[in-house]
Amino acid sequence: MPSNLTQRITVSAIAIPAVLWVLYLGGWPLAILLAGLGTLGTWEVYALARRQGIRPLIVPGLLAAVAIPVVGYVTLEPTVRGFVCFYCRALNPLLPSLAAIWLMGVFGVALRKRGPSDRPLSAIAVTVLAPLYASGLLSLLYVLRYGPIAAVRSTGGLWFAALPLVVTWVGDTAAMAAGAALGGPKLAPVLSPQKTWAGAVAGTLAAVAAALALGALHLPGFTPPLTAPERVAVGLIVALAGQVGDVAESLLKREAGVKDSSTLIPGHGGVLDRLDSLYFAIPATALLYTALQL
Repeated sequence: MPSNLTQRITVSAIAIPAVLWVLYLGGWPLAILLAGLGTLGTWEVYALARRQGIRPLIVPGLLAAVAIPVVGYVTLEPTVRGFVCFYCRALNPLLPSLAAIWLMGVFGVALRKRGPSDRPLSAIAVTVLAPLYASGLLSLLYVLRYGPIAAVRSTGGLWFAALPLVVTWVGDTAAMAAGAALGGPKLAPVLSPQKTWAGAVAGTLAAVAAALALGALHLPGFTPPLTAPERVAVGLIVALAGQVGDVAESLLKREAGVKDSSTLIPGHGGVLDRLDSLYFAIPATALLYTALQL
């Protein structure tokens, strides 16, 4: 077995159960995990920018990456800590104010640290984009973990939050295997030359099958409420959004001229490489859950 594949399997065998356990626990363990992943992903975006001569404002950007999931957690409405669902009440008015103060702070730092020759527009744009992309999109996992039904018990929250993650992992694996075995026309040859249409179709079908299978699970004290058509919709949305997210991250890497966002995770590349599909799949699933009031 190739050493790279061995590393991928070993890391996945450790990471996937650990992530599912943290999803079950929720609370501060989940907030800390999201903050850590968001910070690492933000750092990797900044590293891609620095390869192109852009100097983002590191400190305010990393502070935002930590703050987004932490503030998202502490502003949940408590019942018994236990929560009322994440999106069933009006947005906390403190959040837009904090975001505005942070953005003004970014401009203030840029006024002192980035003159006209230091590409301040690019520096500010990357500084703002990175935490929103790597931490903000990921933090929409709260919508899945603390929806109207999921907020009632941890087993329900685990199922709702784990569904798009597991479906994405299954779809990515099937797409990789089918693409390698079948070959054929490339999906996005300029951005991601190894991805094929055969892999994309296989990944989508596998994602739908995984969503249907997960919907048939019966956890202790919780029966998944999605109908078969709703599970098919989740599978399709997760698969399509995840594939777009994968190619979108490749767009950033190709501009920077690198294959992986970092070498942090053995066999997987960086945090962005491991989570690129989820950055789009999680918000898309959150939107579907919100529409279905789940």
